[in-house]
Amino acid sequence: LWLNRFYYVFGFLALVFVILAITCAEITIVMVYFQLCYEDYRWWWRSFFISGSSGFHLFLYSIFYFFTTLKIRAFWSTVIYFAWMIVISYTFAVVTGTIGFLASFVFVRFIYASIKVD
Repeated sequence: LWLNRFYYVFGFLALVFVILAITCAEITIVMVYFQLCYEDYRWWWRSFFISGSSGFHLFLYSIFYFFTTLKIRAFWSTVIYFAWMIVISYTFAVVTGTIGFLASFVFVRFIYASIKVD
């Protein structure tokens, strides 16, 4: 395929995405559980923002990377870099936020389905 060599990057990328999804789900479920223990039942948006905040962290790291590693001096190159990083960070936040929300939704449905009302 690629000069008769195996190409492992896509398998490794899929494995890292699965680990990211599991981590987002676990962290969000734990935080929503703590929120429900304090009888705060407004967990819907908070579950999205808990794991979606990783997109904000990604954007902050891109700013750090720009000033410490990249040697971009042209104005429009800088604008294009930050415009694409905003798009990528927003997409990353939506993906991880959706994973966290869906995991919390399943968790809350599961724990409240086991309560018996007499």
